[in-house]
Amino acid sequence: MKRRLITAFVALGLISTAFVATPAQAAGPTAAQLLAKTNSCTVASKGKYATDDGGSSTVNICKSGSAFFWKADMDIDCDGVRTSNCNEDTDPWYQNQTSFETSAGKSFQADKTHYFVIPLPSSRFNYSSSGIKPGSVAAIIYNNKVVYAVFADEGPSNIIGEASYATAQALGINPDPENGGATSGVTYIVFPGSVPSPVESNSAIDSKGAAAATTFVNN
Repeated sequence: MKRRLITAFVALGLISTAFVATPAQAAGPTAAQLLAKTNSCTVASKGKYATDDGGSSTVNICKSGSAFFWKADMDIDCDGVRTSNCNEDTDPWYQNQTSFETSAGKSFQADKTHYFVIPLPSSRFNYSSSGIKPGSVAAIIYNNKVVYAVFADEGPSNIIGEASYATAQALGINPDPENGGATSGVTYIVFPGSVPSPVESNSAIDSKGAAAATTFVNN
């Protein structure tokens, strides 16, 4: 879940921010094609979200066709399976579980699976009543690159804009859970009901995501 600090923290440990080569973008629509479908916002949320704890609430969840989208920042979610990249030393807010589980009944691994976060249900927006299931796939766009990810974790009900270490890394964003992320320019487009199998497989996520995104762009 998303945890934000207003004041600076002293690092509890060291984490390498060196990037590995990012994989080729999955087949499917281009970033420009997807973004063209988000030029106008039919507001779906009953209130706006902040991107930081204590910040102004400026972000709506919008609807376009059958998809939901929002434009925000990206904080790094390192929750789930404990690894050398994601643990109590690298992430002061680390939790050893995600809201939802993999096909094996375990928490997701943040530095392996491309996943993203939706705020907990509230009077602003309830993902469940909007048809968004755990594991629903999304296209996440940053700097003209598209990465597909699944809904695997929930964040605070008033804050939006977060994805896993692996998602950030694939987008070329610094994945350091304490000091990384992107301050703006990230678009999240969620396709309700499109759940890959197995849900933790990035190749399955890419396949399901590209198909859902193609349908979205063509309708």
